[in-house]
Amino acid sequence: MASWIPIMKSILVLGLVASFAGAYEPSPMQDFCVAVPDAQAAVFLNGKVCKNPKLVSADDFYLAAGLNTPAGGTKLTSVGLISNFIDVDQFPGLNTMGLSFGRIDFEPNGLIPLHYHPRGSEVVFVLEGTLYVGFVTSNAQNIGKNTLFAKILNPGDAIVFPVGLVHFLYNVGRTNATAFASYNSQKPGFVVLANAVFGPAPPISDDVLAKTFHLEKKVVQFLQAQNWSFT
Repeated sequence: MASWIPIMKSILVLGLVASFAGAYEPSPMQDFCVAVPDAQAAVFLNGKVCKNPKLVSADDFYLAAGLNTPAGGTKLTSVGLISNFIDVDQFPGLNTMGLSFGRIDFEPNGLIPLHYHPRGSEVVFVLEGTLYVGFVTSNAQNIGKNTLFAKILNPGDAIVFPVGLVHFLYNVGRTNATAFASYNSQKPGFVVLANAVFGPAPPISDDVLAKTFHLEKKVVQFLQAQNWSFT
């Protein structure tokens, strides 16, 4: 019986991902709509321009992503992780499917800081290691009070982060950790709170930030002077 547990967990995660698909994005009006480079296109779409169906091949629905290792990902030294995120830009066959996915490899103490995805919910499945994860409810959920829902995830565990809610993932184990994520959007977006608040150009007024966070202006100005690039 124990040998079926990993299989059942995988089926559960896949079922959750499938249930999210198409929840927030328009349903396809054809079998598929493979994206083509549209940087020079005269028409702007909420998505990508479709490839002529007569020119579509099996290769348009296949991607050698190399997600079996962290080697193909982007190393983010400042937060101690390697991220290999696959969306419609890397995988044109995802266009109109309402899906994207990726692999995250954490060093010990590696952190995906407080952030949110404006266009998609997220399922995270832990393959190895121990992650402390959580998300915060909106104000309206509890009449002005935000609530933190947090869990410790071990191998085989999964969690859902609802669309637009602030969340984080932190490796609290003594070893590296690996997780896979899936989103119900081909472009879920990624907004890091600290970067968005203290690092935009032009900067937000220090008066606004001082009153918002109950800080002295000199503290706000110190924070604004930091390098908030997520690298």
